[in-house]
Amino acid sequence: MSTKTNSALSELGRRTSAPPISWLMRIKLERPKLVSLAAGFTDNDSLPLAGSRRLMNELLRDRALGQAALQYGSTAGDDALIERTAGRIAELDGAPAGQATGLSKRLVITHGSQQFLYLLTEALCDRGDIVLVEDPTYFVYLGIMQSRGLAGRGVRMNRDGIDLDHLEQVLESLRRSGELKRVKMLYLVSYYQNPTGRSTGFAVKRGAIELLRKYERAAGHPIYLLEDAAYRELRFAGEPAPSALSVGGVAERVIYSGTYSKPFATGVRVGFGVLPEALLEPVLRIKANHDFGTSHLIQQLVLKALESGEFVKNLKKVQARYRAKAGAMTAAIKEFFPSSVEWEKPEGGLNVWAGLPRSTNTGMKSGFFRRALEQDVLYVPGNLCYADDATRRKPSHEMRLSFGAAPEADIRRGIRRLGRVIGKN
Repeated sequence: MSTKTNSALSELGRRTSAPPISWLMRIKLERPKLVSLAAGFTDNDSLPLAGSRRLMNELLRDRALGQAALQYGSTAGDDALIERTAGRIAELDGAPAGQATGLSKRLVITHGSQQFLYLLTEALCDRGDIVLVEDPTYFVYLGIMQSRGLAGRGVRMNRDGIDLDHLEQVLESLRRSGELKRVKMLYLVSYYQNPTGRSTGFAVKRGAIELLRKYERAAGHPIYLLEDAAYRELRFAGEPAPSALSVGGVAERVIYSGTYSKPFATGVRVGFGVLPEALLEPVLRIKANHDFGTSHLIQQLVLKALESGEFVKNLKKVQARYRAKAGAMTAAIKEFFPSSVEWEKPEGGLNVWAGLPRSTNTGMKSGFFRRALEQDVLYVPGNLCYADDATRRKPSHEMRLSFGAAPEADIRRGIRRLGRVIGKN
């Protein structure tokens, strides 16, 4: 691209960097023999091909339903899908049916949860605003923050979510520096977190909300908790905590993001979000300018999957597949990784988070990463999952290993190759 063309770009266009995941995905396509434990694709064999074909045929066979499905819908989303989605959230939370009615009035259907996260950030944050994030966090959301010109402050994690004492320390330091007024929200990936696989306990969610409300007066505006529950239904062990929506009296402070892409089919790209009333209309106005509304045809496919039982039937298959694949990865790690590597057994989601000795640099420009590519294995360098935060150095000794897309044989092969690289380090 010429300099003259570059000068015509907007500030946003000039500022936005290419997501690292784009390169990580492209290199797999360029090198077919490469075992990729990097890209968070879902399992091909669990995609609901036959069920989706049957449901789509049923939908388009009916003239009235087919015509409606192929027409524009509303910006907020199909009313029946909104009601079903609100009911499913309430069911997962173990809440009474009456709670679903309140949720449905604040719910919007989006093109994947990624669009919801972007729309919300666009509606809530100006350049220079601050988002508090887990340390580490979902690096694709860090890309949204980077493109919008936002600053991130990391909050350390424990096994059950963020460290509340450290959250308070961060909030207090921002109050003292006069930066608290720029803090708009705390972003948590609360179930089987990407990248660590950890889940946030209900007491931690409640404690985080209490701390945010404690500092609101000094901030001069609401500070929201954004709960990203994209991996919530990919549980294959343990018992999950209720969402932050279950904390009493927080409807105007909690934002909830979810998706049908991960538990059903990533290609459908149907997500959803529950918003405080004060944010609902601004987000819908912005969404209307983006797309008029999420694909009505795909919404109808998801709705029929929910109504027919196909969604739940396939979800059980998905959960079983990830249980097996997680087992294959952890068994291989036990066999091929030295004891100096720290890792945690996942109870859901798509990833295992591994920490090497701190003297080992796993970054994309490191000798370790180069040697892994020479062994035809790919991982996500852990430093990509940390916000740019001047108050601490980014750790550079970790890696995210995804068992979502690779077959069990490739998982074992990839871990064995990584173990070989670690052993030579």
